Amino acid sequence: MRFKTILLTTMVTSTMMCGPNVYLYAEQAKPHKAGWFGKKKKSESKDSISSQTDYEKLTGGGTVLQRGVFNIYQKKNDYYFEVPSRLLGRDMLVVNKLQRVPAELNEAGVNRGVNYENQMVRFELDRAAGKLLIRQGRPLPFSPEEDAISQSVKDNFISPLIAGFKIEAWNKDSTAVVIKVNDIYDGTETSINNVFTNINLGTSAIKNLSRILSIKSFENNVVATSELTTKVTEGTTSVYVTVEVSSSLLLLPETPMIGRLNNSRVGYFTNPLLSFSDKQQRVKKQELITRWRLEPKPEDRQAYLRGELVEPQKPIVFYIENSTPHRWRKYIKQGIEDWQVAFERAGFKNAIQAFEVTDSMSIDMDDVNYSVLTYAASAKANAMGPSILDPRSGEILEADIMWWHNVLSMLQEWITVQTGTVRPEARQTELPDELMGDAMRFVACHEVGHSLGLRHNMMGSWAFPTDSLRSKAFTDKMNSTSSSIMDYARFNYVAQPADGVTVLSPHIGPYDLFAIEYGYRWYGKATPQEEKEELHDLLSRHTGRLYKYSEAQDVRDAVDPRAQNEDLGDDAIRSSQLGIANLKRIVPQIIQWTTSGESGQTYEEASRLYYAVINQWNNYLYHVLTNIGGMYLENTIVGDGVKTYTFVERERQQAALQFLLDEVLTYPTWLFDTEVGEYTYLLRNTPLGVVENAPTQVLKNAQSYILWDLLGNNRLMRMLENESVNGKQAFTAVELMDRLHRRIFATTERGAVPDVMTRALQKNFVDALITAAAETEGVKINKKLADSHFLFDNQMPLCSCDEHAQRSASADHMSARRELNFYGSQISRVSDAISVKRGELLRIKELLQSRLSTSNVAAKYHYNDMILRINTALGLK
Repeated sequence: MRFKTILLTTMVTSTMMCGPNVYLYAEQAKPHKAGWFGKKKKSESKDSISSQTDYEKLTGGGTVLQRGVFNIYQKKNDYYFEVPSRLLGRDMLVVNKLQRVPAELNEAGVNRGVNYENQMVRFELDRAAGKLLIRQGRPLPFSPEEDAISQSVKDNFISPLIAGFKIEAWNKDSTAVVIKVNDIYDGTETSINNVFTNINLGTSAIKNLSRILSIKSFENNVVATSELTTKVTEGTTSVYVTVEVSSSLLLLPETPMIGRLNNSRVGYFTNPLLSFSDKQQRVKKQELITRWRLEPKPEDRQAYLRGELVEPQKPIVFYIENSTPHRWRKYIKQGIEDWQVAFERAGFKNAIQAFEVTDSMSIDMDDVNYSVLTYAASAKANAMGPSILDPRSGEILEADIMWWHNVLSMLQEWITVQTGTVRPEARQTELPDELMGDAMRFVACHEVGHSLGLRHNMMGSWAFPTDSLRSKAFTDKMNSTSSSIMDYARFNYVAQPADGVTVLSPHIGPYDLFAIEYGYRWYGKATPQEEKEELHDLLSRHTGRLYKYSEAQDVRDAVDPRAQNEDLGDDAIRSSQLGIANLKRIVPQIIQWTTSGESGQTYEEASRLYYAVINQWNNYLYHVLTNIGGMYLENTIVGDGVKTYTFVERERQQAALQFLLDEVLTYPTWLFDTEVGEYTYLLRNTPLGVVENAPTQVLKNAQSYILWDLLGNNRLMRMLENESVNGKQAFTAVELMDRLHRRIFATTERGAVPDVMTRALQKNFVDALITAAAETEGVKINKKLADSHFLFDNQMPLCSCDEHAQRSASADHMSARRELNFYGSQISRVSDAISVKRGELLRIKELLQSRLSTSNVAAKYHYNDMILRINTALGLK
């Protein structure tokens, strides 16, 4: 929509186009008498000035006026809101975003488009004090208005006042007040815009280096754009940081959307609120899913309820920012609009649309109503799809997809490593646009899924049998690597070169169709409770494995092996073996695949691909590791005949351990004795510059982390619980320890001399045992092992939604993942987890003492060293 810009003078009115805002340049409002030559009499001028009201002084000569939800007046560098009385007490949402950032923030992946703060507020009038107040609007718990307890809810959940403004003037008919708003937008005070705290700088804006750039008013929101500067000091170094931010005040719907109740079998972000009523016997929490307000037009509602496809009253529209490279726009647009098939399942056609922003469009991207895909020139390799919520109902009001440019590097590696053996065109440093574009499509589709309210569904890839991923007929039929685009299921690494599989990437799957129908089918009911029967019927028709849901888990301590990042198929051991078979085909070709023919080329590209192969190998290790001490967790309801908790079968756990012994707790010569290792080490960028990691150093680190995570107390205590429940049918912690001992110390047991790599593996095993079993005063605990994994840190998972998605006034809207509790500091101390580790340390010590007579000096030093470590750890003399 365009509004006219009008220049008012006493004699002449002219217009010019200025976008979607109304600017009025007003001279003195009252007409005056003029002489023959149009000159004023001095006495008339004095009388006119002295008779002006405060309102006329503020809105008169030299003032720029914009009309919108609030009228905005600008006098030189001062800005005023004219707040209508009819909007007092109305809920509004503060939406703050970064618009321009310096290099320091860009390097940290904090970029234009990031929504760093939201809160609900309302204006209130204090007539006696001559002030307009801002109260933070914390949504009240649910309570029936007719219940007596509803008054207690109001009394016990009061929201705080956060700002106050002197009333500068009333308008002529006293239906609006005028306040000066400079302080809340120029960094002076931070009640509704606390940018430097929210981006973790913890500093304040410098007054004389901060300013308001503009304030615009639209039909249902106003937006102020400011340039704010702070100074950050670290040690003796100080750096000035300037950011450009937008702060919007969005008028929320007078009637909140009818919410939809959450269900554990479908993965939506939620907006939880307490619920009180006179009849209840305990306080309940009512969780509403986050979703767009998608409704049929009034004239189409009967047709919709008859099952006909209709267009929604207001479709979901995304705009692709014009900073997005032209070559990728069609793929991103396709990824967004791929969701249309899911909305058709829910009864809507043309429900989701994507447009490229062009100069001819009559839109203003500062208007918070527009959902935008923002493309950031950044070295960060990631993407995310957060959204802005009405905290009263869970309604998604607007969504912003963040796309960091360097995500292309991650996609390029996935394509080559996961499909290079079956797709010749993936075997080069510069991939064809069709391959990269298809990857852009599925990433866009995944992120839009988050913007529609969907959480990750890491069970999606398990829904497809591993062997079926090698079937051309099956993959052609399913057209995906997973039953859900919301999984981290990438390209089909299971398929072997001779299988003839051509569908290699993820698409919208059966779970996604079901999930969108659950969230968006319209039933025309007045309350969330009235929809329960219809939703129960929908759920009862979607109980098969294709519709299973499980949220994301901790990568290094996942409990359910069916729900993991980056995995494929329903048999992690078999899938990983097939994946490794493909990696073994790639490693000898790394130099050939990365040689471009360009004169003076280095081995940097070879190093990058080599590192990507090792990362993929490490993923396979963890997919299998989860089976050991693992449990299958189901989202059950009474009467469905399904057990909620089942331990992973003994045989599968044993096979998983054997896989780890064969693939990592050994020396994988295929991966670490390579031609590429003779020409380049593994290059890694660090704050101190490029570090050249020797391949064997990477292997030793990988072994350290696998042993640490394998022998962690959490895993062992789940194994002990399994033994308690299932007895001899369980794979026990003692058996685990014995099998590790027999393989890792096999050389020592038979009296042979361990080589340097075997000695490192043995020390790694002892170190992992010591870290959790030692007396803390006797040994330095390696806490770094528990905090991060060097390979996982090097390959940031796409995307950041579980960290940043959907900011709202509710702190726990993300709906935390399931947490099983067998653990605790005291429970660990009295459990067998410590006992088996200390028992194994004593067993190792006894073995080493029996081998000290060896004639090999390196082995003798090695054995003495480990004995001393064990003695120190256990407090032995």
